[in-house]
Order: sequence, then structure tokens, then C-alpha cells
Amino acid sequence: MSTIDDRYATRAVPRYTSYPTAPHFHAGVNAETLGGWLSDLPRDMELSLYLHVPYCRSICNYCGCHTKGARRDDPVIAYALKLAREVALVADRLGDRRSVSHIHWGGGTPSLLPRESFLDIVRVLRERFDFTEGHEHAIELDPRTVTPELAGTLREAGITRASLGVQDFDHTVQKAIGRIQPFEQVASAVGALRAVGIDAINFDLMYGLPHQTLDTIAETIRLTRDLRPGRIALFGYAHVPWFKKHQRLIDEKSLPDADARIAAADFARARLAEAGYTAIGLDHFALPDDSMAIAYADGTLRRNFQGYTTDTADALIGMGCSSIGRLPQGFVQNMPDIGGWGRAVDAGELPVARGIALDADDRCRAEIIERLMTDHRADVAEIAARHGFPLSQFATAFAQLEEMVADGLVRRTGGLVEVSKAGQRYARVAAAAFDAYLERGTARHSVAV
Repeated sequence: MSTIDDRYATRAVPRYTSYPTAPHFHAGVNAETLGGWLSDLPRDMELSLYLHVPYCRSICNYCGCHTKGARRDDPVIAYALKLAREVALVADRLGDRRSVSHIHWGGGTPSLLPRESFLDIVRVLRERFDFTEGHEHAIELDPRTVTPELAGTLREAGITRASLGVQDFDHTVQKAIGRIQPFEQVASAVGALRAVGIDAINFDLMYGLPHQTLDTIAETIRLTRDLRPGRIALFGYAHVPWFKKHQRLIDEKSLPDADARIAAADFARARLAEAGYTAIGLDHFALPDDSMAIAYADGTLRRNFQGYTTDTADALIGMGCSSIGRLPQGFVQNMPDIGGWGRAVDAGELPVARGIALDADDRCRAEIIERLMTDHRADVAEIAARHGFPLSQFATAFAQLEEMVADGLVRRTGGLVEVSKAGQRYARVAAAAFDAYLERGTARHSVAV
């Protein structure tokens, strides 16, 4: 490992899918708070909806999601009924039938919802919200669950984009992570989706997995190229067994060391570029004609709890247990336990567990961090002035960046901060310099690369 890698690649910093980050949410933001925030949203504000389904048939060893195993449909059906009720509760607080430009189903495995349960929720969504022309309706899928019948249901529901969890095509790696899905199975899933007109397809790939080698990564990318998804998310596996106990099933001796992990990340990025994909931010890639590549080029790319996104809605409302919403007034997270979430919904209450209200400094720092994470540059002086702050507000951040400036990873010209090409893999570290909460917290974060 080089000296620079040694100092930055293993530094534990947030992924900045929000600012302030979730460890700083607190119980002072509650159901009453969210109700007021929803009621106060301007009538013409465009909304984005996220629906969380916390069930999988089995839990993969590497999984870091908030989900649980469900071998029977009964608990999933019961959950769907309550999720439909929560949609109605949120719509009641909003009042008028509001415009929605993005809908995203995550999990877990949202496709485990039985056909009628899924379509019932979509029906409630359509009754209570106004889907804008050209809206995106996306869902995360386990390729092992995708059949022609499911693809037909997704098409009937109006799904326009599907994201498939591929991770790696090597059998030895798949066995180690507890997710066996041969290439033929994934290809069949892609074919079923495209056969019904769902052509916008994303793949999730991972590096840093047990038993992974550069050869297995090369083969995974070759096979991925053959299926030609429009977007690819390349995530580094976050081994956090103190937080996700099932990750203890992974033999730590089979995981790459820091040098091998960095080499794998660089190798995968190079192979994806050779395959014709545009690198976007830390970990996303898109074909040049994909809307995400276009947003990256024109400076409108955003970042939220789904990672990099083209979603430019002013408010993201999360529904389902553990889901997180982002409103102009602040962030809010639902109760993480299914039982508590369901009891609150049945009682006609918004099932809020915690959140954080934003002040002017939070909003200013959030914009700086988002621009560094998306564009790799932020005009701190311009952003600060627009939010009513002098540039001196960020003197401490600039001081923290000096090390990266000296190493050629960041350039600073007055109030303009730019992450160099060599420094882009450490964009999270640069962003962390503007995080006013980081030193206060005790949360453990994944490594930067």
C-alpha cells in the first residue's frame, strides 16, 4: 500500500447519503413533528416516495440492509396491509393530492410481496398521489425471484426501472456470501424484464468479498457487459459484524487485506471503463446515454439514501419500517422494529422513531458535501454566501483539507474546492472535513475504499 493509501483508504468516514448522518438523529423529532412538516410542504412541491419492505426469503451473509427472513407469505401480507395504511396516513397529513416524480421500492426484497398485495399498495399510491408524466417507478430485485409472471406484475404496476443484486458471478464467492445465483439465472431475470418493456436495468456489483480475485472480478464484469445494464453500482463490501451479526458467518481470513481491496476497486473501475461505462461519483457507472450519466455531465446529479440518483424532488418521504425521509425541514426515520412500526400505524399514528431538524449551517454544509460527493468540486464561497455565511465559517474545514491539498488529492483556490482525479477515491474523506458532527459522534463507519 502506498503512503497515501495508508493514510486515507482505511480511514473510517460516513458514506454521506445524508447530512447530518443517521447516527445523529434523535427522538426529539417525532410523529407530531413529521405531521407538521408534511402539512407545511408547499402545495406545488414535487415529491419522491420510498417504500421499504424488510423481508427476504433468507439473509445473505454479506447483507447490511435492514431486513429479516420470511419463508412464508403470511407476515409479508400482513406487512403490506399496514404499509398501505401508512401511505394513507401520510397522504392525509399532506392534504391535497400531491405530485410525485419518483417512487422507489427497497428492502429487503420488495418483490416478495404477493401480486395482489403489491398491486393493492400501488392502487392506494395512485389514488392518493398524482404521478407526474415521465415519473420513474423503481424497484430493487433479487434475481432469484424474477419470473415472467413477476415481470408481468411489475409492468402492470407501472415499474419503469429495476435494480438487480448481482454482487459477483463466481460460484466460490457466491457460496461464501450465501447467495447462489448462476449467470443463467440472472440472464433469465433480465430477459423477463426486457420482454415486458422494463428496459432501464441496474446491477449492483461488489468488491472486497471473500475469495474474490482479480480474475473473478474480470469474469463478472465480462458477463455483466454481455447483459448490458444501463447502470452499475460498484460497492465495497462493508464488514461490520459488530453491527450485522450474520456477517460472522464470513471467514475473515478469506477477505482481502487493505492492499488487495484497493487493487480490486481500481481493477473493477478500469474494466468497467473499458466496457464503455462512465464513472460517476464514488461507486456508480452508467452508459453514456443513460439519464444518470447525463445528470453527472450537466451538474444535476443528486445523492440520497439510495446513493447517487437523478431524483431532483424537493422532498423524499420514506414509508415502511426503518425508512428515512428527507424534507426541507429535516430528516425523519421510522421505527426500525416491524412490531412497533405496525402498532403505530394501526393506531393511526405516523410511525416515527427519530430524526433531526436542520438549521442554516446544516443546509449549507449538506450542499457542500453533496457537491463534493457528486461533482467532485464545490464553490464553498458561493454556497456559503447563498446561505448567509462568510467563508470564514469553514476555516476549520479548510485547515483539515490541507493534508489532502499537500498530497495532491484536493485543490483549493480561495473558496473553490476541487477533488483531483487521484483524490476521487477519497471524496468521502474530503467531504468529512465539512462535517460539523463527526467529532461529536461515536458511530463506527466503513473504510473509505
